[in-house]
Amino acid sequence: MTATHRVLNFSAGPSALPLLVLERARAEMLDFDGTGMSVMEQSHRGKAYEALHMRVLARLHALMGLGDDHEVLLLQGGATQIFAQVAMNMLSPSDGAGYINLGTWGEKAEAAARALSNHVRNAAKCEACLPESVLIDSAWKYVHMTSNETVHGVQWPGALTQVPFDARGLDVVCDASSDIFSRPMRLSDYALVYAGAQKNLGPSGVTVVSVRKDWIAGGRSDIPSIFQWRTHAKDHSLHNTPPTFAIYMVDLVLDWIDQLGGLQVVAARTDEKAKAVYGAIAASAGFYRCPVELGARSEMNPVFRLPSEELEARFVKEAEAHGMAGLKGHRSVGGIRASLYNAVEPSSAHALAAFMGDFATRVG
Repeated sequence: MTATHRVLNFSAGPSALPLLVLERARAEMLDFDGTGMSVMEQSHRGKAYEALHMRVLARLHALMGLGDDHEVLLLQGGATQIFAQVAMNMLSPSDGAGYINLGTWGEKAEAAARALSNHVRNAAKCEACLPESVLIDSAWKYVHMTSNETVHGVQWPGALTQVPFDARGLDVVCDASSDIFSRPMRLSDYALVYAGAQKNLGPSGVTVVSVRKDWIAGGRSDIPSIFQWRTHAKDHSLHNTPPTFAIYMVDLVLDWIDQLGGLQVVAARTDEKAKAVYGAIAASAGFYRCPVELGARSEMNPVFRLPSEELEARFVKEAEAHGMAGLKGHRSVGGIRASLYNAVEPSSAHALAAFMGDFATRVG
């Protein structure tokens, strides 16, 4: 299959990667940085890979708006492993924490913590909206939030630059897997932020974690060392063999962001794509219906329903015939979901919006 036959990929993750990144990876597949071998064949202790690795850590630290009091880690296991790792490091069986549940991923994070402590509580719950208030207990070690819920299409506006609720001095943990790097960031107010790379930043296999140094030092030492953040911070995420190819791909995506003009340009693209899809919903005279309240609608994962499940199935089938993949909603909620991650071009979002208009005219 040539590049001219590539589909418009609206998958929720693993998701689209920039074509220029894929082409560069293909060109360098057999010879990385003049070494005569692929990056996948490099020793993670070798100079060529180590230089790449340290460059990625430094670039992520800068783009995330972090100060000297935070470390960036590159971990395996995905965000789902971090659900457990946060509680493993910070909670003894007698410690408490609060979890804000805006959808599937907040629910899963809370469940992982409840398996490790009897004092985990729900701080707020609102699946198609943002909570009017968040319960805060000063005795908790932290409160956990998800900045963008991919399944239910709910997003906290402004969460990439500040904590979007009054935490009253409590440390906040944020799962930013699906909106990280979608616009300029300043994540230094959070004790910990984590994100699987496979939506906005690269392929599956590596998870970016920003963690405050006092959390690293204060984390439990009576858990296996591989799960302790201090282990990975001490060795610059090279304690064991890292996912070298995934990290290499993150480096290429960061180059692509630079070539675009930086995160300000990415933000403009994000806004344009979301406006196109939500505009098509609004113009459909009720044929398409977004179940999320207006101020909480995700720019990354617009979700919508059609008048019947039969029409939704037909919409997905016809979209696929028009070269559009990944539009079927999550199996737990149904409907349609268009994930508009960084590598999805604005032209793809406009093509989807045009198809939505045509489909509504023909069958509505």
